[in-house]
Amino acid sequence: MIDWTALINFRDKIHERYSKIWDLKLIKRPSWLVKKHLRPSIKILDVGASDKRMENRVKDVYPDILYKSMDIDRTVPHDYYSLDNIDEKFDLIMLFEVIEHLELEQGVEMLGRLNGLLVDGGKLIISTPNVFNPGRFWIDATHKTAYSYEELGGIVLSQGFEVLGIYRTFHASFLKYFLRVTLFYPLHRILNVDFAKSIVVLAGKKDKKV
Repeated sequence: MIDWTALINFRDKIHERYSKIWDLKLIKRPSWLVKKHLRPSIKILDVGASDKRMENRVKDVYPDILYKSMDIDRTVPHDYYSLDNIDEKFDLIMLFEVIEHLELEQGVEMLGRLNGLLVDGGKLIISTPNVFNPGRFWIDATHKTAYSYEELGGIVLSQGFEVLGIYRTFHASFLKYFLRVTLFYPLHRILNVDFAKSIVVLAGKKDKKV
């Protein structure tokens, strides 16, 4: 059961750090964050891995990385098809555009379970559609829960993580990117409607040895 009072307090902590959506740093893709936190021989779990496209991206950086995937879709071979079957720990867990497909309680529970699958000091990188860009969430009928950056950050805190950073993502052609971040940027801010497609939270599991 969700402790709503605690969740509100955690959400307020995120708001103190990032009072507006525009306070979040703009990056091109979540994979930019992933590559910054790769090291040789680490173990990675990709939850909701789909076609496992991230495997090649991380192994292009360090070929000896141990990549494992989890997805409920059995039409693609994965290492795991349920979190219940995972009995090992990882240095980095990726969860891209997955949590919005779950009910709120299920999403909170999943983040708590992922915390238990990380080694102390391990990292979680999670993305979800940006609700300040309304079309990004409503374009998919299978989406069940919309998360603002404050809400998602607060939930991550509530499950025992440290929030190390929250970002907005936008990848486009040079011209489109340039126009959005220069000419059209003031209009977006006036309307409080963002062009960034997703929100990405970088979180860490506290190292008990420190």
